[in-house]
Amino acid sequence: MFEYPDDLKYTDSHEYIRLDNDIATVGITAFAIDQLGDIVFLDLPEVGTKVEKGQTFGTIESVKAVEDIYSPVTGIVVESNQALVDEPENITSDPYGASWLLKVSIEDASELDGAMSAVDYRSKVEGN
Repeated sequence: MFEYPDDLKYTDSHEYIRLDNDIATVGITAFAIDQLGDIVFLDLPEVGTKVEKGQTFGTIESVKAVEDIYSPVTGIVVESNQALVDEPENITSDPYGASWLLKVSIEDASELDGAMSAVDYRSKVEGN
């Protein structure tokens, strides 16, 4: 049904993490985007903002609902995808590539130890 790249980690709240040394790229999964429907608004923190694991860092609004987006890691925002803030409807085009939300300089990579693999996340959302 949906793709869940094997090189990512996934959270219960449908965020994904791609770790590259001490930079975590954070986005939301194709499943979450599909559940939301047409995206009309996205609010993300500015560069330099500290985010905390398990705390909200932004919101995403669709024609159906407004949902909080949770940080899967603690660290400092080093990049925020302003192109998506300007055109949030584009999040559906490439959820795991161009449609990332934040890049965070993380403090402790072990925070990701509890994150799900692609196989585990697929089982969770597809009920297998």
